[in-house]
Amino acid sequence: MTVTMGGALNAALRDALAADDDVLVFGEDVGTLGGVFRITDGLTQQFGETRCFDTPLAESGIVGFAIGMCLTGFRPVVEMQFDAFAYPAFEQITSHVAKMRNRTSGRVGLPLVIRVPYAGGIGGVEHHCDSSEGYYAHTPGLKVVTPSDAADAYSLLREAIEDPDPVIFMEPKALYWSKQDIELPCKRPAFGKAKVRRDGDDVTLVTYGPSVPTALKAAEAAAEEGWSVEVVDLRTIVPFDDETVVESVRRTGRCVVVSEAQGFAGVAGEISARVTERCFHSLAAPVARVSGLPTPYPAPMLEKTYLPGVERILDAIARLQWDDQPDLTYAEVGARG
Repeated sequence: MTVTMGGALNAALRDALAADDDVLVFGEDVGTLGGVFRITDGLTQQFGETRCFDTPLAESGIVGFAIGMCLTGFRPVVEMQFDAFAYPAFEQITSHVAKMRNRTSGRVGLPLVIRVPYAGGIGGVEHHCDSSEGYYAHTPGLKVVTPSDAADAYSLLREAIEDPDPVIFMEPKALYWSKQDIELPCKRPAFGKAKVRRDGDDVTLVTYGPSVPTALKAAEAAAEEGWSVEVVDLRTIVPFDDETVVESVRRTGRCVVVSEAQGFAGVAGEISARVTERCFHSLAAPVARVSGLPTPYPAPMLEKTYLPGVERILDAIARLQWDDQPDLTYAEVGARG
């Protein structure tokens, strides 16, 4: 069947609620309305207001309430509605959600999933579009997951709900309506296993979540100019799959990391460091990064300039060949033959 990512997430929630009476879904407008993006559509009608329900507009309260529900045996799945709306709950997440297992010497886990619609591509503005994955990935005790297609959206969310520890589930808003022919329920590799989305021999693009389709388009465009580009989709930022990334980069000898978040002190920088440490003697050029700009998220008319696009990725690939000229563009490399 043809399924959107939003539809796959809805199916995962529906199946999880049916499989386990301890699973609860709650957050702002997730009940009767079915969520801003309709990810929870129909769940209240099917399972009742005690299993899928609305909360007050208080993100810190939502997460605090979820912590208490975990401690009494439930498995909450909460929605933050928009990425930047989650910041009022950040203290609860970093001080309590992430640390409960360590604080109790391993005796108490929090089987909590915090769903965060995130990243750009929908013409939103500040508070409605942000790339906040770096905050969570930097916090020990949290798993950080971000799917790039419908099949992964379903399988990763089901695994997140079954996990005994907290998972930050980052859902790329721009991909909610992307479609894929799959059969539900589906099962894919577990947390910590990346997926090679496209095979190649000359350069590896390492990316995740909303940037995966862009990386695949760039790889296709590069192929027309004779570059064989491999695309690795991390699927989970934490845990990180060093094995798949390292195997790819050691074989291709070149690496570009693509991320919508700004580059400074972000996930892309961590990936670059890991690749450099593990693949130094295999690299034919320094690891390159293509990321969002170091500014607050812009107005819709500037969004395409802000987000990493195909041309910026191609420019980075070009610089891997002519690394002694860092300002060279892909078009200039092509002119040189």
